[in-house]
Amino acid sequence: MHKIMEMVKPKVIPPLDENFCPAVLWNHAFLDAIHSSGKGIPLLIGLERGDGSISVFETEVFPSGHGLASLNLFYIERLVKMLLWQKGGYKIIIGGPEEIGEHIKKVYSPSGERVFDLNLMSTVYKKDFSVEVTDPEKVPSPSEPSLPLGRHLDGCRIGFDLGASDRKVTSVVEGEPVFSEEVAWDPQNKKDPRYHYHEIMSALHRAAAHLPSVDAIGCSAAGIYINNRVMVASLFRGVPSNLFQKKVRNLFLDVQKWWKVPLEVVNDGEVAALAGSMTLNVNRVLGIAMGSSQAGGYVNENGNITGWLNELAFAPVDFNPKAPWDEWSGDYGCGVNYFSQQAVFRLAEVVGIILDKSQSPVERLRAVQELLKEKDTRAIKIFETIGCYLGYGIAHYADFYDFSHILILGRVASEEGGYIIVEKAKEVLKKEFPELESRIEIHLPDEWSRRVGQALAAASLAVIESK
Repeated sequence: MHKIMEMVKPKVIPPLDENFCPAVLWNHAFLDAIHSSGKGIPLLIGLERGDGSISVFETEVFPSGHGLASLNLFYIERLVKMLLWQKGGYKIIIGGPEEIGEHIKKVYSPSGERVFDLNLMSTVYKKDFSVEVTDPEKVPSPSEPSLPLGRHLDGCRIGFDLGASDRKVTSVVEGEPVFSEEVAWDPQNKKDPRYHYHEIMSALHRAAAHLPSVDAIGCSAAGIYINNRVMVASLFRGVPSNLFQKKVRNLFLDVQKWWKVPLEVVNDGEVAALAGSMTLNVNRVLGIAMGSSQAGGYVNENGNITGWLNELAFAPVDFNPKAPWDEWSGDYGCGVNYFSQQAVFRLAEVVGIILDKSQSPVERLRAVQELLKEKDTRAIKIFETIGCYLGYGIAHYADFYDFSHILILGRVASEEGGYIIVEKAKEVLKKEFPELESRIEIHLPDEWSRRVGQALAAASLAVIESK
């Protein structure tokens, strides 16, 4: 690994993270070394999901016995991690050298380093997680269905967005917002699911008071949701497992029963991408929401969603072995520590900004943003550093997604900080990836859209039944 790291020298170094090792540069250096050697052999990675759909990624590795073959294990382990959280799956299929496949089997075992990923994917897809090793030509062909999402603006609708530090709600009449509200809350630390239910119902009632009727409800929420059921969500991390199964799994179905209207719950990253597609009237959009965590979503060339997870908070973007660790997943260098409030708080410590940990995340972020308004150089460096991360992150994501537009949303990107982040990201693309700079447009919506855009897009999710 260190041989490649010596070749990874970012042209734009984050002001507060000189040891940042962008995943995209490491991967490109590895593949360049393979191509230069002329010795590369094919390796295919397949991921099978619960609906039978299969994603396949093709790459190359060094043959066994080559002087750099030891790097194969690191490259494929990080690549599988990225693909697993981008695409999702309960089965990984490694079509390539047996020693690489066996390494992935070991890593994704009950005693392996990625046991968190194993358990979570098993929970999401309700199937035992497995790793299959085979020959490249025996990896199944890809099957990638896509589905339309939202864009329904008829009638009187409510859209709400549930983040880990605030919840937003919007009332919409025939596509026009008539009421919006943003309220701080603390869902992750609450053990009683009645808290979550009452907070959601309170938001809906306040929104309904501004409508002549409620015809449909749509929700954007951090986590993984299937058929409006909560599979995994950081919003409910504090709820004990037994109560989660009894009271949280069907929470949104219970909400729907009370309101007796169509209701749809979709991952907040997908809704971020939908918001961008609707606002800009374009497709091929990657949405990134920088809130308490990082949310990702993707709208393809047809304006559809793919059924992928797009949980980029867990996807590694920094290959520095001393990169910050994610306390939940137990892995290092993952997006959550680079594109969220957690990045702001981590970098604040680096520059000596003391934040009151008794305050809520929203209050601590606001404290840093107030320093930014005062042109505090420490605060400026925080957002410049996140902008560098984003520039390299965009290039990394471009190796896995086909997008020409990227939409940046979330509280971290609000106010002046958002402009600093985007300008620094553009600098990275210009200096390091000019071919991407010419074809990828970064969009930072206006202040109102950044804060409540997802709630408005969420309002369009449900289909109103014909009367």
